Parts: sequence; structure tokens; C-alpha cells
Amino acid sequence: MGGRSIGVVTSVFRRVAVQPTRYLATKRTTMVKLTEEQRKEVLTPLLTEGWKLVDGRDAMQKSFQFKDFNEAFGFMTRVALKAEKMNHHPEWFNVYNKVDITLSTHDCGGLSQNDITLAKFIETVKK
Repeated sequence: MGGRSIGVVTSVFRRVAVQPTRYLATKRTTMVKLTEEQRKEVLTPLLTEGWKLVDGRDAMQKSFQFKDFNEAFGFMTRVALKAEKMNHHPEWFNVYNKVDITLSTHDCGGLSQNDITLAKFIETVKK
């Protein structure tokens, strides 16, 4: 009887192991850092919106303040849904009605077009 149970468990594991997941099916593309020319063009509008370059690191950061925790959490939820679709996740910190977001692409070690796209989305959501 013990052998039969092990066989069932093994069978279950085999079925699980061959099931495709969306993560395995996701096509990864290589991200490249923004060139100096691209940085001047795409960062200027975001810096005007209050984004700041992070000292000692190729990243950008912005702090947001909301009416209360619910508003801050709603904002984070909208950003999280977009970030998940992009497979590009921010570094962030939340205390009550404040949210600090840092964007950088770990795969290329600096700012990429994904960071710009997500920052532009964040600007539309915060309003």
C-alpha cells in the first residue's frame, strides 16, 4: 500500500512538472541602457515632473504623497498591475500616505526604455 501511495504522489508530481506556466512561456528581451542622447530626450520631461536621478547609481526616484493610506495603496495597486504586465518591477517603499519609487533596470545595470515607459505610466496614474 505504501508503494501505491508513492506512485500516486510521483504521478501527481509528473503532471505538475510538465504543466506549462506563463513564466516559462514569457519571452525575455535583452534590455539596454539608455544612450546619452536618449537620456537627454526622454528624461527631461520626467525631471520636470519631479523625478530625480539617484546619486551613485543609474536610477531615478520620485516621492508621492496621497490623502490617506487607501489612496496610496490604490496607486500602488495600479502601478503593480502595469509593472506585472511589463515584467518590470519598481523598487518602492510605503508608509501610510507616502510612496517612494525608484526605477532602474537590473538586467542592464541602469536606466532603460522600460523605466521611462513605467515612469510615464506612473505620472498618468498619480493624477
